[in-house]
Amino acid sequence: MATDGDRTEGGKPANFLTDGADSAALDPGLEDDSTAVVRAVGRQIKAWREAAGLRQTDLGLALGYGEALISAIERGRRIPRLELLDKADEVLGADGKIAVMKEDIAQARYPKKVRDLARLEAEAVELGAYDTMVVHGLFQTEEYARALFRLRRPAYTEDELARLVEARMARQSIFDLRPAPLLTFVQEEVSLRRPIGGRMVLRRQLERILEIGQLRHVVIQVMPTSCEDHAGLAGSLQVLKLKDGTTIGHNEVQLASRLISAPKEVQVLEMRYGMLRAQALTPRESLAFIEKLLGEV
Repeated sequence: MATDGDRTEGGKPANFLTDGADSAALDPGLEDDSTAVVRAVGRQIKAWREAAGLRQTDLGLALGYGEALISAIERGRRIPRLELLDKADEVLGADGKIAVMKEDIAQARYPKKVRDLARLEAEAVELGAYDTMVVHGLFQTEEYARALFRLRRPAYTEDELARLVEARMARQSIFDLRPAPLLTFVQEEVSLRRPIGGRMVLRRQLERILEIGQLRHVVIQVMPTSCEDHAGLAGSLQVLKLKDGTTIGHNEVQLASRLISAPKEVQVLEMRYGMLRAQALTPRESLAFIEKLLGEV
């Protein structure tokens, strides 16, 4: 149940993208502020097409796409790729009036929950995360993320899946921020052994984690299954310390993802995360452990 300290959207508890594959907060539908943008762009393309005396079939042929896709874009049912906007602008002689909307579409391509989480991560001077079942989203390779989202039931469509994978990859720009935030992660051992997507996908995923682990502002630790003392048995958690001095927490279970700002609750998450880091393997031991796993895959 949400507390008075939780940030809200329209009076309801705010939801943010989780790193699992089965959460209501992962709904990629356009039921947010991106809907109006996508529909407006679709209407503009339709207006320019009709002014040019072209049918949807004609425009599709000129752009290298099918009539069905052009129809869906004009009706605001599909988000156009950025390169399509450039081509449409040229073909329809719009003199930049279609291409100028690329920035808006670039934002609309991602679900609002993703944009919100990416915004918070961009504001963080320190981020700490503990994950139990899967590799944290900020580590995930494109192959791993796609395989993970494919496991979701009810299943995503291919368009929805592509949108979510692209959004997850975009969040990883956090590693390139300057000044660099301190990023610490504790991964449950089982999450590093589970072959989501198959053996080769897991192998490339472990290589990616080792690569990120070499960054000076990133600390990765492994919580071994054999560890008797464990402060994280209640599930995954995340703690973010923002530029303005605020500390917020984030946790998730099955169909719910919750942002926490109530000081007493954030304090509990900070305490648990601190204990987890103390109980886990050291950063050096952890990277050696992951290298060992890689040799076994």
